[in-house]
Amino acid sequence: MQNKTEAIAPKPQTNHIAIAIIAGLFFIFGFVTWINGALIPFMKTINELTDAQSYLVASASYISFVVMALPASYIINKVGYKKGMSLGLFVMAFGALIFIPAAEARTYWVFLTGIFIQGLGMTLLQTASNPYITILGPIESAAKRIAIMGIANKVAGALGSLIFGALLLSGIDGVKDKLAFVSEAEKETLLNTMADSVVTPYIVMAIVLLVLGFLIRKAPLPNLEEPETPEETSATTAAKTSVFQYPHLWLGVLTLFFYVGAEVIAGDTIISYGISLGFSSEEAKFFTTFTLLAMVLTYGLGVVLIPKYLKQHKALVISAILGIVFSCCIILTSGLTSVLFVAALGISNALVWPAVWPLTLDGLGKFTKTASALLVMAISGGAVIPPLYGKLVDLNNVSLLSEGLSESEAIAQAATSSYWILIPCYAFILFFAIWGHKFKSWRR
Repeated sequence: MQNKTEAIAPKPQTNHIAIAIIAGLFFIFGFVTWINGALIPFMKTINELTDAQSYLVASASYISFVVMALPASYIINKVGYKKGMSLGLFVMAFGALIFIPAAEARTYWVFLTGIFIQGLGMTLLQTASNPYITILGPIESAAKRIAIMGIANKVAGALGSLIFGALLLSGIDGVKDKLAFVSEAEKETLLNTMADSVVTPYIVMAIVLLVLGFLIRKAPLPNLEEPETPEETSATTAAKTSVFQYPHLWLGVLTLFFYVGAEVIAGDTIISYGISLGFSSEEAKFFTTFTLLAMVLTYGLGVVLIPKYLKQHKALVISAILGIVFSCCIILTSGLTSVLFVAALGISNALVWPAVWPLTLDGLGKFTKTASALLVMAISGGAVIPPLYGKLVDLNNVSLLSEGLSESEAIAQAATSSYWILIPCYAFILFFAIWGHKFKSWRR
């Protein structure tokens, strides 16, 4: 446990350096997370998967947050924020190296293992960096600081999506056309060659992560402890001994669960969705970038508006309403218009994470690290909801084919109609924004 005598409030200029360093970490796991949009159609092709199976890429990445969040909280309590961040980078580097034997064997579960291990490292980073940036300044402006982190995260995601889209998806349409006509031996050769294209990028990624892991140990990050709050020392909460006594925390965890599921659908399905609507892979590889740029622009608005002109919970209300509206528009439109409404979900998603964290952690004091671990566990929504979307697409596709639709029409309609799964997600976010975050105790 960090020594409380070291928990001296850092000077403003030190804050700026610390914010810049944490933004760099958000850039790293943004880059790694958002390449899933390119990996999903890539894995679907080289491993000959169904839609539901291909979205296990997202599941492998995000289920790690359930497995690792509480252990990560324990580790950070023992070694502190900075060493926890460094360890997270080392684990991510190891996960990247797993892609080498995975490509050699062209075995899906080995790829998923590498993605899962990278997720474990990202869990350590998230569990350390999110509460750290939240308590690095006044709680009222936490959403503004987290919005800055979001800009770094999504700019990196856009770059990662473009780079890996170019590396992995270029020529994939031609390969898929050939697969229908070549012999079994030629097919194996084509798919093995395609699988090998991940080796060099992931070796480079592993080296970069290892170097950064060593550098973060020397970074000038101030020691911080969660401040006691007036709520924590009041007669109402003085007797609280467990996180189970904070209902708004559990509502916040559920909110993040639904939010991350919706965000991953918006970012990771859009390339496959575009392909299902008839766009080429060369065109569709840019679609994830549209979603992320929409998020970056909205993050920028959040930095300017919060908290001076817009309160955190109001931003959450607006975000949830826009999410419901855009989800309905996806279902009711078609073609490029529908794709653009998926991208527009970036607008509704951008300020949810920055708003939910401070609204949920407010007043938790000594329970902040444990609560942060629970919030990080909620990232598992990205492991559950996207595969449900993929399963809906598969089921609807079979149903439409049985009604006599052509294969291209059936997959397009199935992919569009299955976006209804987003509506209950945003409805719960709206509930938390209006009422749930105020429910600070089981008794009033």
